[in-house]
Amino acid sequence: MDYKLLDGKAVSAQMKKEMAEEVACVKAEGGKVPHLAAILVGHDGGSETYVANKVRTCEEIGFKSTLIRFESDVTEEELLREVDKLNNDPDVDGFIVQLPLPKHISEQKVIEAIDYRKDVDGFHPINVGRMSIGLPCFISATPAGILELLKRYHIETRGKHCVVLGRSNIVGKPMATLMMQKAYPGDCTVTVCHSRSQNLKEMCLQADIIIVALGVPEFLKGDMVKEGAVVVDVGTTRVPDATRKSGFRLCGDVKFDEVAPKCAYISPVPGGVGPMTIISLMRNTLLAGKKAIYE
Repeated sequence: MDYKLLDGKAVSAQMKKEMAEEVACVKAEGGKVPHLAAILVGHDGGSETYVANKVRTCEEIGFKSTLIRFESDVTEEELLREVDKLNNDPDVDGFIVQLPLPKHISEQKVIEAIDYRKDVDGFHPINVGRMSIGLPCFISATPAGILELLKRYHIETRGKHCVVLGRSNIVGKPMATLMMQKAYPGDCTVTVCHSRSQNLKEMCLQADIIIVALGVPEFLKGDMVKEGAVVVDVGTTRVPDATRKSGFRLCGDVKFDEVAPKCAYISPVPGGVGPMTIISLMRNTLLAGKKAIYE
């Protein structure tokens, strides 16, 4: 089968252009430019890269951005004080605390301390709860990005069987919730599989759409996918690669060479879901700046 790539790089570039034009209009009219702040704790390689990309994208769109850094020995109390400061700063429209955090800090406590009206990551229980009953909210960036990708490629979802592999709070659970909502993309029959699921292969073979978010490199093989399926690969694991200058390459959760020939559409790694995640965070920031969701 001739598959088409779900090109997140191209779609995010298009969205970036649309947002930059909107911000330019706001500026021209003397309005307030959206302001995103990010808190980065420690020096985790992946987190450094993500935050650098977010800051750069802010600049390209015309947002104001602030990066606040702490060493990894920062106390929970100090971090919560910074969160409180950002909650009360009228110039900051949205902010994120880059995860993972060091072991001595409770991620849940930090997430819940963020004002849900500035929670552009969409992790606060109020945003998660509103999403689950279909109310306007900030949807976490990766699921929002996947929905946008499906929408821009006009993938039919109504009545389709969608299998979500993975049940994380950041991707698996929200993805399943969104795919079964009365909306487009949505209206799917959804099955969620995870490390305890049995007959996983049989489930996948019944799926019209498979969204893989397990963090297990090349987990989804060719014999697990039916002809004409749509496959979205959320996995990004760094695997050693001596041929690369960096010493590693990014590997998805899908064994691409085996799976792609059976697909109607498939997202690549890198260049699929990754760029969509960052651009969706930017869209949440724009919505926060416009007070489009919460007054």
